[in-house]
Amino acid sequence: MKRLLGFVLLAAMALLVWCAEAATTTATKKKAPAKTGTASSQARKKAPAKKAATWRSRQLAPTPERYREIQSALASKGYLGSLDATGTWGANSIEAMKKFQADQNLEPSGKINSLSLIALGLGPKRGQ
Repeated sequence: MKRLLGFVLLAAMALLVWCAEAATTTATKKKAPAKTGTASSQARKKAPAKKAATWRSRQLAPTPERYREIQSALASKGYLGSLDATGTWGANSIEAMKKFQADQNLEPSGKINSLSLIALGLGPKRGQ
């Protein structure tokens, strides 16, 4: 009797799993477009998927105020003239950043990156 009950339970569980799988595959399948003799294969192709929106907005370029802040930090350390802190990232700023990065044993690319900002004292502040 116990064997029969175990077999019935096992069969019922297998049937439930099979039904659940069948229901999900049926629900996820999309209907294929009707084939006609004149429709091209390109017309039946799916549209490209949209990129998922991120929860953060991405900063593409620093603001002039941020440029001025970075330039002022470079000027205070002697890498840039104080009059060159204009808020526009130009050739003088790039050269000053390259010299600063080289002195800090960073890659002297002249580009503003997180390690350079931290070395200038403009990175994330702890305890605030």
